Amino acid sequence: MSAPQLLGYPRSDGRWGFRNHILLLPLHQALCNTAREIENSVFSAVAVSHDWSGEIDSDFERIAKVFAGIANNPNNFSTIFLTIGTETETKIIERSRVLGATPLHVLSLSDSGSMAHLLTSAIALASQLKEAANKESRVLAPVSAIVLGLECGGSDAYSGITANPALGLASDRLVELGATSILGETMEILGSEHLLAARALNPAVGQQIIDLVARYERSINYEGIDIRGAQPSRGNIEGGLSTLEEKSLGAAKKAGSAPFTGVLEYADHPTAPGLYFMDTPGHDIEQLTGFAAAGVNIAVFTTGRGTPTGSTVIPTIKVATNTQMGSVLADLIDLNAGTIADGSQSLEEVGNLIFDEIVRVANGQETKAELGAHHEFNLSRLYGSTL
Repeated sequence: MSAPQLLGYPRSDGRWGFRNHILLLPLHQALCNTAREIENSVFSAVAVSHDWSGEIDSDFERIAKVFAGIANNPNNFSTIFLTIGTETETKIIERSRVLGATPLHVLSLSDSGSMAHLLTSAIALASQLKEAANKESRVLAPVSAIVLGLECGGSDAYSGITANPALGLASDRLVELGATSILGETMEILGSEHLLAARALNPAVGQQIIDLVARYERSINYEGIDIRGAQPSRGNIEGGLSTLEEKSLGAAKKAGSAPFTGVLEYADHPTAPGLYFMDTPGHDIEQLTGFAAAGVNIAVFTTGRGTPTGSTVIPTIKVATNTQMGSVLADLIDLNAGTIADGSQSLEEVGNLIFDEIVRVANGQETKAELGAHHEFNLSRLYGSTL
């Protein structure tokens, strides 16, 4: 199997980026509007928006890990922290510096003296960093540079027979060539976890998959939620899915047939190439945020119902499961896998198309989500119980 030609940006920690963002990362909700103003003023700057205001509670460790991880995503040329000037923010910045993958800059409201001065200073710094980023050129990168995130949302009856297995073929091909691929959405493998565990590289990894799903279900039950009764969602049902197990069997096909190398907690970095399962919520934006914090540098998102969701730092390829939706929402969809059900293309042909699209996007082609400025980000809370 021949390897494709990839061009990327080498980072100091050995990882590779396929974008060269200036990331604007406010560490307080009150500064998110300022970050968006900077994004609108400086081309190639991307801003994170969120609802966190510095509180320290049971979710703080999870939140801090996500902020530090996304600050150091390899698709960032540099990250600008916008802060109020609190000790809590300092802890997050120090954690980010320990990772040491991305040049970090800190602008504080307390030092600036006013929101207007903070905005002016941030625009000047972002503009300076943009000029430096523009001087960098892509260089030849190995296939192992790819860390692929596997995502689905708004699944329908076609998901498990068109887009998801086609993505699985593309993922298998990348893993065979030395890349890393990550499957998430713990809720969406309920009922199929034993099939994934049987593909584990060793019994210990298989047991981790089983234990992780059991832990998830305990935590949801503890909150008084009947997850098996609540799924599939209304949209899934309208799309033709009838049971949680049917949905899970289709969702799992995104991971192809490669063996699982390991299991990751939310936002944890993979340590070697291969296929991984990450414990993430089923919420699309929270999953993509966890992927970004884990160092994913490109994602493929299959959808049967249609969704505009993208990521702040990860180029996200949208694949339609059916031709009707793909045609109606053409401004959101990069590829149509509905041709498999239509009979005009085979599963293998569409798998190859997805693989080729991943390579093109890695080499700089913008996705529909990027062109539409879908820079979604959401902090994950109330999840990952150790019950």
